[in-house]
Amino acid sequence: MYHRFNEQKYPSTNINLDVFKKQLEIIENEGIDFIHPNNFEKSLSQSKQNRKILFTVDDGLLSFYKNAWPILKEKEIPFILFINTREVGSFNYMNWDQIRELYNDKNVEIGNHSHSHEYLVEENADVIKNDIIKSINIFERKLGKNSKFFSYPFGEYSIEFKKIIKDLGFKYAFGQHSGVIDETKDLWELPRFPINEKYGEIKRFKTLMRTLPFKYENITPEDRYLLQSKNPPIIKIKFYRGLDNLKNITCFSNEGDKWRNSKISFIESDILEIKIEEKFIGERGRINCSLRESDNFWRWLGIQYVISEK
Repeated sequence: MYHRFNEQKYPSTNINLDVFKKQLEIIENEGIDFIHPNNFEKSLSQSKQNRKILFTVDDGLLSFYKNAWPILKEKEIPFILFINTREVGSFNYMNWDQIRELYNDKNVEIGNHSHSHEYLVEENADVIKNDIIKSINIFERKLGKNSKFFSYPFGEYSIEFKKIIKDLGFKYAFGQHSGVIDETKDLWELPRFPINEKYGEIKRFKTLMRTLPFKYENITPEDRYLLQSKNPPIIKIKFYRGLDNLKNITCFSNEGDKWRNSKISFIESDILEIKIEEKFIGERGRINCSLRESDNFWRWLGIQYVISEK
């Protein structure tokens, strides 16, 4: 997941263009294929022998159009551009003519990213629903149809938010929690690796290209919107059976606003309990779990909770 290209004033969402070009070279050298959005569902059920990437960009910023789009177009790399309709045509954002230019390209999907891009996860159901319906109406008016792909603003969602997205007809929805997609993942809370100046440097990017999915049945608490009365949570992950060396898993969390090695234990052979000892502080609580495989491959699972002030 990308946002800005060559906008050094915003390092948390920016990637420098020379680094981006090197990242594309790494993908090519690793023999990794890009998934066309039209083939996304099919790719989930196909053989997993070949690694694949779904390339996504959020917000529809002008720096993407000016700096990255020409490269992707020349290389015929398919991708999803998620736009929030309220900002289209405003300062530093693409306008509808530019969006339609991409929409008419065979390798581009224009995905829905809400209308307002506000902190919708903290709003009531009516506010969320009205905001998304407004964006759908604008999509239909400007592009002729809405997308089946949705990206949650800030990657934040709750059970209620997810239900609204499903009920409004979206087939897929993406967060910003890190991880690898496979056929066991919930289609309305799909993970992505955010790429920016801090988390996009070449050494780390090479590691990301060698990540594998963790196949799990469920994670509790299921709701990713965490009330203070339930903070810190007791997190349990029920994995599918058959994972080799699962006992060697390690997990880290930002509990107490400091990244640390989490205390973990197995309740059963395939159920992992992560013991968060301090409350999550700030807006988000994060947990990352990894398991080393052979040939320098890693299984990776990221979990993100939105921390309520209530």
